[in-house]
Amino acid sequence: MPDERFLGLRRRGFLAATGAASLGALALTGCGGSGSEGPDGDGVARRGGRLRAAFAGGGAGETLDPHQANLFADAARAKALYDKLADYGADLSAQPRLAEKWEANKTLDRWQVTLRKATFHDDKPVTATDVLYSYRRIADPEKAFRAKASLDLLDLDASRATGERSIEFVLKRPMADFPNILAAFGAYIVPENAFDFDEKPIGSGPFRFVSFSPGRSAVFRRYDGYWEGAPHLDELEFLVANEESARVNALLGGQVEYAHELNPATARAHEGKGGIEIVRLPGSAMQAFCMKTDRAPFDDRRVREAFFLIADREELVEGALSGAGVIGNDLFGKGYEYYADGLPQREQDLGRARALLKQAGAENLKVTLDTSAVAAGFTEAAGIFRDQAKRAGVTIDVRMGSKDSYWADILDNGTLCCYRSGALPIEAHISQRLLTDSTTNATKWRHKDFDTLYQQAQSTSDRTERAAVYERMQRRLYSEGGFLIWGFADWILGTARNVRGVATKAPANTLHWARFDKVWLA
Repeated sequence: MPDERFLGLRRRGFLAATGAASLGALALTGCGGSGSEGPDGDGVARRGGRLRAAFAGGGAGETLDPHQANLFADAARAKALYDKLADYGADLSAQPRLAEKWEANKTLDRWQVTLRKATFHDDKPVTATDVLYSYRRIADPEKAFRAKASLDLLDLDASRATGERSIEFVLKRPMADFPNILAAFGAYIVPENAFDFDEKPIGSGPFRFVSFSPGRSAVFRRYDGYWEGAPHLDELEFLVANEESARVNALLGGQVEYAHELNPATARAHEGKGGIEIVRLPGSAMQAFCMKTDRAPFDDRRVREAFFLIADREELVEGALSGAGVIGNDLFGKGYEYYADGLPQREQDLGRARALLKQAGAENLKVTLDTSAVAAGFTEAAGIFRDQAKRAGVTIDVRMGSKDSYWADILDNGTLCCYRSGALPIEAHISQRLLTDSTTNATKWRHKDFDTLYQQAQSTSDRTERAAVYERMQRRLYSEGGFLIWGFADWILGTARNVRGVATKAPANTLHWARFDKVWLA
């Protein structure tokens, strides 16, 4: 049983990029002295032992149903028990998992997926029937499973098994980045007709079920039949500790070997002191101010450009993130597949900002900036940017919002707000947030010619040509978009000094984040 100090703590570790599932997935990246890229980087892997991992949890309502996963703890438990057809690599490109390969027809609206040989924990093979059952369960119109929106492009009535380990997926329109669907958050494969997820869950992942106490703990044991090789650990235990201080104290006290989601101040206090190891996952969470482009004053692109130039990005990273991050360049996905890294790095230019505001008739501009304590660094960033704007003659009124309703409130209301997102493919960022009919279009960026470019990219089979279209779209956003992306925050973990094999290039919710089958105890 977990230590009683872990229980009854209320702060939830939200996985959603914007704090709510409706605004997109937060995916955030493994290790100092405790982490290596694999056995070769830190000696020979040792088999055996139980690793205890502390995560913020969801209380008594927690479930092991992988299609209901919403928090970081849910995702970590799900990936230990289950597999997806694909998962995201460090650059957010889709990597094969249960799918051995995929191939499109010439029009990119039918894809043939071949499964690798893998078995569930009851030794039954993973088949095309299981895949179609899983996806149809997720897409059930009566349910609200997280991956439903990602699977919406699939015509699951027309899709069919073409063999025991082969499926033909029929799409509603062409999609060159179809493998992203297979890697979508929550798109796990379960056995046909599976339903008893909290008592006897059966997956094809590296660990098999032992016990589960919602809001307290989950214990899993090594699955020797795992298709990619059995884990090094004998057992893995997830413990719930909602407060960061409880996770840190448990790690320092030897009650856990892994503590998820630590803040920069904690990292600074313990890094290099020898007690625990601090794991920094660089450039994980986009940090931004979101300008609504359909209303004054940000319906004038000159005002938007002025705000780009008001921002001192280094000061924001240092002050709001305690230096735990890197500066941004007003584009999402730094380091990810298709990122337009050839554009000049923006720097503060208050003189040019003043001139643009004067041209726009917006001298002595006053604007309200919505923020909230819903995410680390939000209130600090708002205060810093308010002071920076004052030097350009802009008065910013910082308005504090409710943590409970912030993401819903800022989606359609206000003009300027604090915003963040975790890792997801650049294609998904565009489709979910920047098309005319995107449901989470917080900047109200609506341009039919931009929509057409996205459709062109998705209809282009040649990757180089497709990348060129995405770069054209990003150049447009860089010059006149509504996201002032000032930084990318590190994601921070802590481990005991004897933990090895924690990946260092693994944004959260990607393949190697919280991948305990590759971890061992020295």
